[in-house]
Amino acid sequence: QVKLTESGGGSVQAGGSLKLSCASSQITDTNYCLAWVRQTPAKGREGVASIDSDGKTSYADSVKGRFTISQVTAKITAYLQMNNLKPEDSALYYCAADSGYCSRGYRTPLRNWGQGTQVTVSS
Repeated sequence: QVKLTESGGGSVQAGGSLKLSCASSQITDTNYCLAWVRQTPAKGREGVASIDSDGKTSYADSVKGRFTISQVTAKITAYLQMNNLKPEDSALYYCAADSGYCSRGYRTPLRNWGQGTQVTVSS
């Protein structure tokens, strides 16, 4: 069973930066998709960014130019560097993964989820 563990959340002021990490285990497929998804009571669940085993990335318009997704393929670990954070970025951020490529980019439905890490941005 795939296990995903997020870390790196916290509280920052607007304009600040945070870097989230997602450590995975039991991903055995050569081709896989990793993504970051955030959730708030007001907006529900929202795809943020994705990266697949070939390194192809995809971003939601709301984070383009501010967030960068990356990975260490040897460890199948994903990162989300978040710069110039805004209060509207405040959310519970989840790492998600599945076998196969990210066929719909950051909107790809994925079956395996972590527990989430909270990001709070104050104005």
